[in-house]
Amino acid sequence: MTRTRTIYLNALGMICSLGATHAGIRQRLFAGDSGLRANERYALNGVPRIVGSITVPDEELPTAAHLPLRDRSRNNRVALAALAQIRPEVEALIARFGPDRIGIVLGTSTSGIAEGEAAFRHYVAHGKFPQQFHYGQQELGSPAAALATTLGLSGPAYVHSSACSSSAKAMASAARLISMGLCDAVISGGVDTLCDFTIAGFSSLDSVSAERCNPLSINRRGINIGEGAALFLMSSEAATVALCGWGESSDAHHISAPDPDGIGATLAIRQALQRAAIAPEQIDYINLHGTATLQNDAMESKAIHQLFGAEVPVSSTKSFTGHALGAASAIEAGLCWLAMQDGNPAGMLPPHLWDGHADPALPALHVVRVGESLGKPPRYVLSNSFAFGGSNAALILRRD
Repeated sequence: MTRTRTIYLNALGMICSLGATHAGIRQRLFAGDSGLRANERYALNGVPRIVGSITVPDEELPTAAHLPLRDRSRNNRVALAALAQIRPEVEALIARFGPDRIGIVLGTSTSGIAEGEAAFRHYVAHGKFPQQFHYGQQELGSPAAALATTLGLSGPAYVHSSACSSSAKAMASAARLISMGLCDAVISGGVDTLCDFTIAGFSSLDSVSAERCNPLSINRRGINIGEGAALFLMSSEAATVALCGWGESSDAHHISAPDPDGIGATLAIRQALQRAAIAPEQIDYINLHGTATLQNDAMESKAIHQLFGAEVPVSSTKSFTGHALGAASAIEAGLCWLAMQDGNPAGMLPPHLWDGHADPALPALHVVRVGESLGKPPRYVLSNSFAFGGSNAALILRRD
């Protein structure tokens, strides 16, 4: 598990329920100001659902008119909004290395499903699909194709879709492309947007909370669905934060439930630690997958306590952003990245928003309070992602 190159996270473009700028997102995060709110568009039985919708209105998102019809979707417009934040840095590397040496690896679970939903509603009402609908809008590879077309790139461009671990696995794949010398830089991360399909699907599993999600609490009732995009520009060019470790595993335990013993989760974390060449006690902060579902929180708490004990600060940021599914890993890595930048000399940490009523059946963990800091910038940060089907991924970031 050795690497010959250090992979750096040179730039971040991010849009989520906390905002669309680094300063705005970080301010709300450290202040404990959740981005979750009721949305009547996704009401069930007349009750608005709590969701983590992006803060930018649809009419202010970048246009997708330059793309072929098959790649025009709200999902891709959200990805383009994140890309716009880092485009100068991307263009500089394209000019330096050439369009065939820049890759794109993303994670998503929805792609253009919302366009398909609207098209079928139109079909039921009018007996035909609308002219602006193309079946390819729902293709999972569409976000990578859209960015490649926008930037004129000819390097590797593809998408991971492994549910909630998608964008973490995309970042690991991007690191491998650079380490193997197949790319000089990669745009990697994830994008996912709200749609009826995912909200109805998770609701049918009794996994969606009617209130703000409550990770680790005895009163936890499930997730809130979120949306957003986080795109990193990754290369071997030195920067403040490096992706120094990653691990991937598969439980093969159940189609939707995690292995209650956390064996696969532990394996992924151990792989990440080994690749980073550090000991568990060197981790300064852990961003939990922390879905606020009964089984995930129980499994993850057990795995974290076994590996790290009860002292390392931990939090779930899904109470801020909702669960952005395929984009969740990248958004949460983005929040960690923001906490590791030079503008945080006191080492403020992403807090854990909950009711404070710990589940006594779970191992005790050091839950980060609003306003809590390390007293210094965090050096090593772990971010976990555990998905349906037992797809596990762990990322370790290092501040250099």
